Amino acid sequence: MEAPVTESLPKGIDLGIVVTDGDAAVRFYTEVLGLKLEGSNPAGDATMYRVSCGTSQLKLIAPNTTPTALPKAELFGMVGYRYLTITVDDVDAMVAVCEAAGHPAVIPPRDLGPARIAMVEDPDGNRVEFLRLPS
Repeated sequence: MEAPVTESLPKGIDLGIVVTDGDAAVRFYTEVLGLKLEGSNPAGDATMYRVSCGTSQLKLIAPNTTPTALPKAELFGMVGYRYLTITVDDVDAMVAVCEAAGHPAVIPPRDLGPARIAMVEDPDGNRVEFLRLPS
């Protein structure tokens, strides 16, 4: 397989997350995590809130009717997207901010090889990992 030309390489990843409460999700990702709300728009029978993280974007999709929740499972207990990772300068500080806002760490800060990681959950239980790589 031939490698793609440099001009066509991806510049970021957009991820759609279906949420039960758009306002709560937007508050978590913007006010708690510090991401930037770029705007919102109708998306069929839902509202999509676009939140930027570097060159990537989270699309928080709040249906007008309550969506069915997925069953809870251990981190590696089911297939599919299990968490998203945000690279930060200070994992412990991000966890402290989340805990102060009522989102305790489900995986407390720890060293994993040369990296430092932790995980919290958003208002719907979606996991967000914080990652600090060595300089």
